[in-house]
Amino acid sequence: MSDPGISVVICVYTEDRWEDILAAVSSVRAQSRPALETLLVVDHNPALLDRLTGEYKEAGDVRVLANAGPRGLSAGRNTGIAASRGEVVAFLDDDAVAERDWLRRFAEGYADPRVMAVGGRTVPVWASGRRPSWFPEEFDWVVGCSYRGLPPGRIRVRNVLGGNASFRRTAFDAAGGFATGIGRDGDKRPLGCEETELCIRLGRARPEAVLLIDDRAVIHHRVPGAREHFRYFRTRTWAEGLSKALVARSVGADKGLQSERRYTTRVLPAGVARGLRDALLGRPGGAGRAGAIVAGVLTAAGGYAVGTLRGRRGRTAFRVVEIGDGARETGDGQEGGTV
Repeated sequence: MSDPGISVVICVYTEDRWEDILAAVSSVRAQSRPALETLLVVDHNPALLDRLTGEYKEAGDVRVLANAGPRGLSAGRNTGIAASRGEVVAFLDDDAVAERDWLRRFAEGYADPRVMAVGGRTVPVWASGRRPSWFPEEFDWVVGCSYRGLPPGRIRVRNVLGGNASFRRTAFDAAGGFATGIGRDGDKRPLGCEETELCIRLGRARPEAVLLIDDRAVIHHRVPGAREHFRYFRTRTWAEGLSKALVARSVGADKGLQSERRYTTRVLPAGVARGLRDALLGRPGGAGRAGAIVAGVLTAAGGYAVGTLRGRRGRTAFRVVEIGDGARETGDGQEGGTV
């Protein structure tokens, strides 16, 4: 099978991350396996759009676009997909840098024609220089990174993680794009799970599809200081519960919570035991990590309960879009629940 051309989509929204954005683009341009193109999709920020357009006006491999849909990460990604030319579309967070072989590892996964998505490993770069002693590795998804409990190597998974992921273009033909109204949309709540919902929907549309995570496809994701505090941890786990309720409403609780059951019944109890053991041995942060795991579970469960109740009352809605001009929402989009 021929080597697929890969378009890289980076969704951006604020000038506060200017240096991060430039670093992300530079890391793509330095790949050992070159990208076909890099698309910067600006989320309803005219000043940032103008500034990036000026920055890359001479660059033939970088295109700057305005989000053609509603505010939010899902619509931005859909805009990038619609405008891209690659057989594979990869996504990189705007505050992350990719290691040199990132795209090469993705491309290797697509040698199997059954593979419809390949994700990678995301490593946190803490603003303080090191992980807070109380912060459990099992909850690194809180800061957009790979978490303890994921098996090593190249493994088959239910869903990839959106900030470090790629999809074959035909995946969007089969399942549609990212659902608007699920992930972050510019408000203050750190919602997520848009890639989980898409991957489950893809599995329904193409039951033979294979989705992989290759932990050699590495990116380094900056964690700002504000996200190193328990207040953000609590807010993010609550939002995850709300988001999971939406996913369950969209695709059913069996599929929507399949991986989470193993995580909560095996990975997290082991993390609590490890934290308590470290506390007994006098190691720093052990009790804090155990407590954070328990608090995270309870907070996420509370968010899930509230999100489920809101969905039953019909207070929430989301739409699945077809990828086309402007990645506009279609009239036959599913109705479900967002918060």
